[in-house]
Amino acid sequence: MNTTRDNRTWIITGASSGLGLALAEGALAAGERVVGTARRVERFDTLAARYGGQFLAVEHDVRDTSTAADVVERALDTFGRVDVLVNNAGAGQVGAAEEVTDDQLRDMLEQHLFGPAAYVRAVLPHLRANRSGAIVQMSSQGGRMSFPAVGSYSAGKFALEGWSEALAGEVRPFGIRVLIVEPSRFRTEFNASDVLNTAEQNTTYDDVVGAVRSNMAEADGLQEGDPERAAQAIRTILDTPDAPLRLPLGAEAVRNLTRVYQRDLDDVRKWAAVSESADFPGMPPAVRAF
Repeated sequence: MNTTRDNRTWIITGASSGLGLALAEGALAAGERVVGTARRVERFDTLAARYGGQFLAVEHDVRDTSTAADVVERALDTFGRVDVLVNNAGAGQVGAAEEVTDDQLRDMLEQHLFGPAAYVRAVLPHLRANRSGAIVQMSSQGGRMSFPAVGSYSAGKFALEGWSEALAGEVRPFGIRVLIVEPSRFRTEFNASDVLNTAEQNTTYDDVVGAVRSNMAEADGLQEGDPERAAQAIRTILDTPDAPLRLPLGAEAVRNLTRVYQRDLDDVRKWAAVSESADFPGMPPAVRAF
């Protein structure tokens, strides 16, 4: 990134708790400036009192895509620039496919895909003009793997990752970096009973997803991930020239994604002959622009 740390300005959605708060506190402690959004702006009172003019609190629901550009404009009006956008706001949801309603599924997509997309569209003209900057998409290990009862949550994160991978190629020529962060369990409010969404239960699925429901709820306060250490890892990657597109975060994410990638690669190789048999015989390999 072509800007010094003490001159860097961040927009962090969902910055009042969890990984968003840890990133905000890390940036502010380093002398940087932060625009933090939350649905309840009073949750920023402590940060605002501690950091004064370094910090701007904005009340915003990431699902309100029509006003994302207003948040970016406020950041530019206040600090004159934006260097890092962190799309962090969101929530988890537990429910089997038959239990989750259309509205509940759309809510996951609105929080984890449409909201971040609106922020990216709003900030890109500024980043392109500066030919620098970074977009941090807070996904999940659930954005590359899934299991019973978390399909609606993973749907939003899978979509975010696919959209962001294409975005990375589109903005790279302008000096803009995209980082997809894939955390495992961190000690945030994600698993709290008043934060984690739960679909109306169908007892037919109790034997299939009952253990997952319990495990998700029981994890609150026991997660092995440290938000402050996670924030520092993200900051380190942003300042690394050869940074990856994706950053699994936490030992569990490393274990799980390694296992999933190997399983999927084994399947591709095992069934390659069947897959390849679907082509017209004798056709040359496809040539694409990517």
